[in-house]
Amino acid sequence: MDARILAKPQATDTFNEKLDIALEDSFSKDGEDSSAHIFIQRCLYHINRLKLFWYDELQNYSNENSRFLFDVRSKIEERWSAWEENQVSSKKLNSSEVAQVLCERADEDLDPEPSEEGKYIRDEISENGYRRLLAIASLDGLVEASQLSRVLGGAASDVQLMLTKIFWEEYGGGKLGRKHSSHFATMLEELGLDSRPEAYLDIVPWEVLANINHSFLLSEQKRKFLRYVGGLMFIEISVPASFRNNKLAGERLGLNGEATSYWDIHIKEDIRHGQWMLNDVALPLLEKYPEDAWEMVMGYDQQKFLSARAAAAIVASIRKSEDDPVLVQEKMESLI
Repeated sequence: MDARILAKPQATDTFNEKLDIALEDSFSKDGEDSSAHIFIQRCLYHINRLKLFWYDELQNYSNENSRFLFDVRSKIEERWSAWEENQVSSKKLNSSEVAQVLCERADEDLDPEPSEEGKYIRDEISENGYRRLLAIASLDGLVEASQLSRVLGGAASDVQLMLTKIFWEEYGGGKLGRKHSSHFATMLEELGLDSRPEAYLDIVPWEVLANINHSFLLSEQKRKFLRYVGGLMFIEISVPASFRNNKLAGERLGLNGEATSYWDIHIKEDIRHGQWMLNDVALPLLEKYPEDAWEMVMGYDQQKFLSARAAAAIVASIRKSEDDPVLVQEKMESLI
């Protein structure tokens, strides 16, 4: 790609023009242009995914170190990350406050009252809506914990070993059939959906893509390690409550255990993972980095916001599919 651009620099003019327009429409004061957001987040996702290996054709990675793609990613992330940080109010806390705040957050989010989105999934979603839930969630569910692998290298410490332990459990203790993403694939197959990664990328809302891209952003920038830890802590603590609604929806619809197994295994394991993240990762890091430990709270709160926004977007997409199930079914079948 870089060689082609060097030979014909004007080849990127149209793309760069559209990118500039999309950045302005996405991150201006209004920021309400969903088509601009989806363009931005898809561009970023397609660049970020090159950091993972997909066991496909090797030539697909020819541009992984492209200077042009690096510049595009940097341009997007500079505007987008600043915009996202403004969505959540966060203040610098004293080190003496961080432990109490993190413990309070953990207690609050371990077993909260169901959100409106959670209640809708639990009590109202149809089987068609459940299928769409799985299709959208598969973008992350089929490659789960991949970004965590990006932060595990480096000097040995108790924190590193605990993160590795969580990663090891997410990957099924080295057994493919027990890997969490394998359970997700089983759910898809039980409902006649495509279990290949990224099969349903075209129907994923931009808010979900932003959630995934945010994890890439933090895991790839070691200066933001504490924010990544805070975000991962929220995910591990909050997942059991949110996935319980998904599991109950599947049971209400009369689906078998294979069609809800991914939710079930997370409910059982992530309660433990959440405690590990608090006691064996976050609190030791507070002692190691007392002046910067407030960034874990920032990461926690930002991830909570991003997750809630993504959940609302998924439910909005499901409601739309309930209104026109034939159209949505045709769309999903066309992707298989």
